[in-house]
Amino acid sequence: MSSVTALAVPEEPEESRRSGRRNVNGEGTIRQRAGGRWEGRAYVVTSDGREIRRSVYGHTWEEAHEKLTRLQAARMNGARVPVGGMTVGDYLLHWLREIVRDRLRDTTYRSYETVILVHLVPVLGRKKLASLQPSDIRAAFNRLKTVCRCCALGKDAAREERAQHTRAARTRPRKNARVIPGARCCAKTPPECCGEFLADGTIRYAHRVLRVALQDAFLEGLVTQNVAKNLRLNHRYRPHFTPWTSGEAREFLEAARGGRLYALYVLALMLGLRKGELLGLRWSDIDLDRGVLRVRTSLQRVNGQLRLGPVKTDSSARVVAMSASCVRVLRGHKERQDTERDAAGRTWTDHDLVFASARGTPLEPRNVTRQFDALCRRAGLRRIRFHDLRHTCATLLYEQGVTIDNIQNVLGHSSPTITKMIYVEVTEIIQRGAADRLDHLFPDGD
Repeated sequence: MSSVTALAVPEEPEESRRSGRRNVNGEGTIRQRAGGRWEGRAYVVTSDGREIRRSVYGHTWEEAHEKLTRLQAARMNGARVPVGGMTVGDYLLHWLREIVRDRLRDTTYRSYETVILVHLVPVLGRKKLASLQPSDIRAAFNRLKTVCRCCALGKDAAREERAQHTRAARTRPRKNARVIPGARCCAKTPPECCGEFLADGTIRYAHRVLRVALQDAFLEGLVTQNVAKNLRLNHRYRPHFTPWTSGEAREFLEAARGGRLYALYVLALMLGLRKGELLGLRWSDIDLDRGVLRVRTSLQRVNGQLRLGPVKTDSSARVVAMSASCVRVLRGHKERQDTERDAAGRTWTDHDLVFASARGTPLEPRNVTRQFDALCRRAGLRRIRFHDLRHTCATLLYEQGVTIDNIQNVLGHSSPTITKMIYVEVTEIIQRGAADRLDHLFPDGD
């Protein structure tokens, strides 16, 4: 019986990652540093047009490779990186214009831009990005909370200067001319502080924008950690609003009955749609036979122009069931709109909008607010904001025993936590009312 002898074939030595590996076509290299971390290097284009090598780091080869891939993808998409030694202000402006511009809605981008330019850059802009610490952020937000914006920006001093020019230009008094007030607050001598501090909600939003920006800086290897991510600040967002009671809501709808916007008010109170969602609603989004409504578009103001765009968030895109009363009101509204279309003839511009002007064009949101305020005054009702119709809807649903989860789905919140946070005061009022119903059990004097 012959025996088989195994051949001594030498194994191919495993390529050491420590020595560094060059990606295909010079796309970059990854090597392990003396301290154990992995470094990836690739060429990028700076904001002044130069080509330089940029490093990214990771605790593992895979982490460094992932960051290097993102860096290369950004270059392929035309993104440019700021010049080295950048400040927080430099990075925030670069992040705003080069990184997030294409992934945000226009309205969200404008709000980010305002927060960065008005609030974040003035208090953090000169700090070096690489050396930014949690204590720097905490001190900056404490300053935003405690410094009067009117005094810091000299708002009333500027108003008074303009008012003086206006007074000087009036050579003779005009009939019904607007009274120009005298100097106020910081424009007085000596100056007085009016206490115009930033609301907690604004501080919270600024913190969120900074956290998102620094997370992108971390993913690009510009900083070693996101120092804003786990930072806990003492700002609490507790929105204050006073929704209508069911009786007030009924009085309002009775006063609105017969008007052009009656159906709009019904949907706002019954379904909790936002104003932009109502004004962007199309007939193609409504199935009157099935009694369902799809919220997909919103009317937005971008750079002073009204545009139809996507809804606020992914969770805002939703399908809402309508009651028989809502369907009946919408059918009547459609008949009225058909009559207006026939009367307008060739001047009608068809956008398929449910709520449009007498010529089919989008309604001006500010005019809707003015008509709402005027209707409240005529009806003698307690004044609330138009957006409080949405809060009223949520409150009335909660009073009827609808769960927070279901209210979240109706309103299009991303999670029940947001619904609970916004309506915590409402739930406290309702719970206290429920507790008061048991007072009759106690003897008098207890």
